[in-house]
Amino acid sequence: MFSFSSVFSEIACILAIATAVGGLALWLRQPLIMAFIIVGILIGPAGLRLVSANEEVELLAELGIALLLFVVGLKLDPHEIQSVGPVAIIAGMGQIVMTGILGYFLANLLGFNLVSAFYIGLSLTFSSTIIVVKLLSDRQEIDALHGRIALGVLIVQDLVVVLAMILLTAFSEDSQQSLIQEIISVILKGGIFLLFIAIVTRYVLPKLLYALAYSTELLLIFAISWAIALAAVGDGLGFSKEVGAFVAGVSLASTNYRATIGARLVSLRDFLLLFFFIDLGIHINVIYLGSEIFSAIILSLFVLLGKPLMIMVLMSISGYRKYTSTITSLSLSQISEFSLIIATLGLDLGHINEEVLGLITLVGLITMGVSTYMIMDSHIIYEKLSPIVSHFHKLIPHFHQKLADLDEAEVYGVDVVLFGLGRYGGSLINALQGSGLQVLGVDFNPELVRQWRNKGLLAFYGDAEDPEFAATLPLNQAKWVISTLPGERIGLTLLQTLKYQKFSGKIALTSHTEREMDILKKAGSDLVLLPFRDAAYEAASMLVRDFNQ
Repeated sequence: MFSFSSVFSEIACILAIATAVGGLALWLRQPLIMAFIIVGILIGPAGLRLVSANEEVELLAELGIALLLFVVGLKLDPHEIQSVGPVAIIAGMGQIVMTGILGYFLANLLGFNLVSAFYIGLSLTFSSTIIVVKLLSDRQEIDALHGRIALGVLIVQDLVVVLAMILLTAFSEDSQQSLIQEIISVILKGGIFLLFIAIVTRYVLPKLLYALAYSTELLLIFAISWAIALAAVGDGLGFSKEVGAFVAGVSLASTNYRATIGARLVSLRDFLLLFFFIDLGIHINVIYLGSEIFSAIILSLFVLLGKPLMIMVLMSISGYRKYTSTITSLSLSQISEFSLIIATLGLDLGHINEEVLGLITLVGLITMGVSTYMIMDSHIIYEKLSPIVSHFHKLIPHFHQKLADLDEAEVYGVDVVLFGLGRYGGSLINALQGSGLQVLGVDFNPELVRQWRNKGLLAFYGDAEDPEFAATLPLNQAKWVISTLPGERIGLTLLQTLKYQKFSGKIALTSHTEREMDILKKAGSDLVLLPFRDAAYEAASMLVRDFNQ
């Protein structure tokens, strides 16, 4: 065993090895998450035993998790959370119940006793907030409809994890409170915590942030302090650090400074998250991984295939189309880091043995690894499975689709189909309607759809990336299809869908970079809108006209 003279040297060694292995993974086109987990196994007790600074690595990992959830909360306005709340609760709770029950019976069939089967079934129900949010953020899909629904399901799961840990602790011999007392205590503490945050957000934060905004560095320091402080408070109250950090982000989401804070925290977040995945690898005990390899494979297949199927069914019943339900379900096809925490708690309480802990750890390693590829290639997987999913989707009863149904009489005479009803899209709608054109608007935010309908616009709920939805649009009437949603992937997907539907009109897409503009033009877009550049040209024209007067 090689030893270092200081913790600083050990951290330097970790970073050097992580860079080398990460570079190799990048060259092999493999996900960095798996590379960093392998680094943890390599340098930890199960490998070369190069590092003993486990506490320091764990601290950095916890800081990374807190900042990750803080940045996620920072991007979510409370109104956006409310818009996906119902489906998140239905899919989250429904999947937890079904996965837990089926996982319990499956573990029982594999020969585990009742208590061990209960822990295994419970561990299979939760998905990894860290991996899902990290990958969706990297792919810039955390704000997409499927990303917001996946995040909503993860929040529901995290809250259930807290309750589950309370229940398990209450059944231990060392528990000083009854189960009812524990639950009442959590409800009261949670209510007081949220009330405090609401008051601070309403009356304190606006003035405080305004004063701090004169120094960007001080604003950033406050944001980090606020995230870590509420993470600590959430942990101290019996919730998790993740819940506290997420609430901290949401409390700043409605302010004018969230974009500045979020942009400056991304690099620091990614650096610290490196230690989370390394820490995960360090704590994997390979001694017990191979003892239950057959059971681990069976349970992993159940998670990778069964859990997405359950979520897909629940979302379809809630009225979501196959594209959104499929992409969302693929994102949640792994078990959680909380599953390992629950298993460790069960070991400490004497409910399970180390073999069961090793089994759950191996299932976590397999599902986290495979699901990483599933998330990264989710759109390709959807295209391959689309015929099967379509057939399966027809067998599922659908409800609550009023926002998505198009009435032929209502949409007669449409000149323009416009995707994206936000500020930019809304301005375009007003200008087009002012010119006498009939516009049909589409957005995946139900609240925006309702607002525009109340203003008299033909507005419908749908996703620009959903090929199935395009078949319901009056494309034979429209002369233009306009997307105000920036991004190469969205634009190329919409182009492909319209080509498949044999749309004969013109197409306008939106980009924020000239590189994307060139790609979209070559792909067949008749017009590419660059909002910032176009606004600058219009502003310059107005100024020139004023000078010439």
